Amino acid sequence: MTHSHAHGHSHAPAHYGRAFAIGITLNVAFVAVELTSGVLARSLALIADAGHNASDVLGLLISWGAYVLSRRRPSPRFTYGLRRSSILASLTNAVLLLVAVGAILLEAARRLQAPEPVEGGLVIGVAAVGIVVNAVTAYLFASGSRHDLNLRGAYLHMAADAAVSLGVVVAGALILLTGWLWLDPAISLIVAGVITVGTWGLLRDSVRLALDAVPEGVDAAGIRAYLRALPGVAGVHDLHVWGLSTSETALTAHLVMPQPRVDQAFYAELRRALHDRFGIEHATFQIEAGTGAGSCALAPDEVV
Repeated sequence: MTHSHAHGHSHAPAHYGRAFAIGITLNVAFVAVELTSGVLARSLALIADAGHNASDVLGLLISWGAYVLSRRRPSPRFTYGLRRSSILASLTNAVLLLVAVGAILLEAARRLQAPEPVEGGLVIGVAAVGIVVNAVTAYLFASGSRHDLNLRGAYLHMAADAAVSLGVVVAGALILLTGWLWLDPAISLIVAGVITVGTWGLLRDSVRLALDAVPEGVDAAGIRAYLRALPGVAGVHDLHVWGLSTSETALTAHLVMPQPRVDQAFYAELRRALHDRFGIEHATFQIEAGTGAGSCALAPDEVV
């Protein structure tokens, strides 16, 4: 029984420290303006949006911290480095957003029972600024969101905020036109719905990664079929695929080979194919001499 390690690393996405700094600065300034304006205008929609943006600032700080930690080198204690901190960050962000939703729902219910006057003009002006701030911040993370769940969390928060701010503008305009004060808490309920919908996918994917599920978009069945079809491979078992972080995927597998190969070209091509075709960044194989029977941890029918 021999072991072969095929490694490929692509620490993507890179260089987002500046994006986090700019995004956090913009949003801290806007939260201060929005909260003050919401109190002066007596607008729950503005106050709710300010609270949501404040949670996003905290979320951005957590994501930034995880982004920095995930780039640290492995150590004797943390042999994979601190890459999984990005998974914890995305999970924490999802939970924070759902807590914010609960607070918005409680206050909206109270305001629906006892609507309060709202300064529609001020609401429109501040929310319009929010559209710009949130859209710019979302743009900073747009490219990284396609490959990194941690950055996708930051991107989705900001994109949702831009849409929410647009909803607040609509609420302010309708209040000016109709005088219907119940529109303010009603829009807040819509805000809560938008946040919940946007957060659910982030929460689901974060929990899955935390439980070492196969990352979204990785074809485990395709990987198994590819490995089984390799020349000289009689069987594949104990195949495990999981997320090292929100952007890197690891794989371990036992390859049963009647005549184990020791040439490095074979394993170099295997590493390249797994990286290019399936997005595997870190692969480790145990080579077993045999004809396809036997498994360290799984039932015999798991051997293919």
